[in-house]
Amino acid sequence: MSLPFVGSEILSKLLSMVDAIDVLEKAFGSPLPTTPDRSHLAVGTGDLLVMPAWGAISAGVKLVSVAPGNPAVGLPLIQGVYVLFEKPSLTPVALFDAASLTALRTAAVSGVATRRLAKEDAADLVVFGAGVQARAHLEAMVAVRPISRVRIVSRSPGPADALVDAASRMGLEARIGSAESVTQADIICTCTTSSEPVFDGNFLRPGAHINAVGSFTRQARELDDVAAGRARWIVDTSAAMAESGDLLAPIGKRIVRTEDVEVLSWVVAEGRGRVSDAEITVFKSVGAAFEDLVIAEAAASKL
Repeated sequence: MSLPFVGSEILSKLLSMVDAIDVLEKAFGSPLPTTPDRSHLAVGTGDLLVMPAWGAISAGVKLVSVAPGNPAVGLPLIQGVYVLFEKPSLTPVALFDAASLTALRTAAVSGVATRRLAKEDAADLVVFGAGVQARAHLEAMVAVRPISRVRIVSRSPGPADALVDAASRMGLEARIGSAESVTQADIICTCTTSSEPVFDGNFLRPGAHINAVGSFTRQARELDDVAAGRARWIVDTSAAMAESGDLLAPIGKRIVRTEDVEVLSWVVAEGRGRVSDAEITVFKSVGAAFEDLVIAEAAASKL
């Protein structure tokens, strides 16, 4: 059996970032596909993740490796494949590059949250990180808000300069920033592999919106207790409260109450966006298999 392979270039031709945000926003406002808990296996040099999901017309499974040492030797942090099956026969119909699919769907989900939660006139963006997710989030933020200024904060000078150049080519005022850049930010995207907070929560100005997507384990966090305590929290799924150090740590210290954490599907379905210009919002994403399924279905429909 020969399946069409959808890599990064083909995926970008099939689905724009705006398309991906729109299709995921529709999904979050509807009954969600069935999504069992992911299997998370530590294998010494990293982790293997198995992420299945199924809905009315398709089923799919993502097989992913996450190797924290890879970027230092020029290899991707995340590698793997995604297999899409049509229903009811469960015949495989397409094979996707999992890294490209993950980059698109993660940034697009942040785009959905930002469309719902960030101030309408948000123009100042700070991105922590300079890898694949940082680049995808830059594209997603530009798709949903009138971004005109961006600062890139990264410990990797080469990739950071390259992302600044890419942002400049998009017509943005772009430069290298620092942790203090959040004092002027309307939107902050943390797309790092850091296990420690990347900025001081006291720096946040009223009205800021944060997309925190880099950490996905209990031990890692990109946001400190101050940021946690100042914010209204929204998660992509309830799994974030079991898997994310960004939430587990402040919940354990009673800085954040579990009952106050909202799920994005409820925010979308109920139309509950920003409640005031001064409100600080955090969208915490750890990823969910149904997000991959939604994007893979939409892309496969255009093959």
